[in-house]
Amino acid sequence: TMIDILREVGMIERALDSMSNIEFKQIGLARGQYLYVVRIYEHPGIISEQLSNLIKVDRTTIARAVKKLEQKGFIERRSDPQNKKIKHLFVTEKGKEIYPFIIRENQHSNAVALRGFTDEEAQQVHDYLVRVRHNIDGDWNLVKHGGKREY
Repeated sequence: TMIDILREVGMIERALDSMSNIEFKQIGLARGQYLYVVRIYEHPGIISEQLSNLIKVDRTTIARAVKKLEQKGFIERRSDPQNKKIKHLFVTEKGKEIYPFIIRENQHSNAVALRGFTDEEAQQVHDYLVRVRHNIDGDWNLVKHGGKREY
């Protein structure tokens, strides 16, 4: 039988996401919203399509999240000077204030996840996961653009 690494990856992701959602309530973030604040903070002026590729969610989900975060005052949309239809995303001062808290949580979770690993082992885990993600990226792009996977 094939080793099911995706089940393990999913369990890790859901556990971390669940804890983050509880902990980030105190700073006014709802389910999964911290991820958008972090990516926009790290990529000032990013557009929705780029954010979609970075986070790996569809454009509708991005639009909904951006609207909610804009209403809460964490991010803002600014029109492109050349093309008014293009909206660039930026974190507000309020968004900048919560970034360090989110990053501290992320660093803590990484440290807990890699407890007992040598630096070399931690690097190997990282490199393997990057390879797994690259393998999945092709299918993600195919399906996202209306293609069908063969299985």
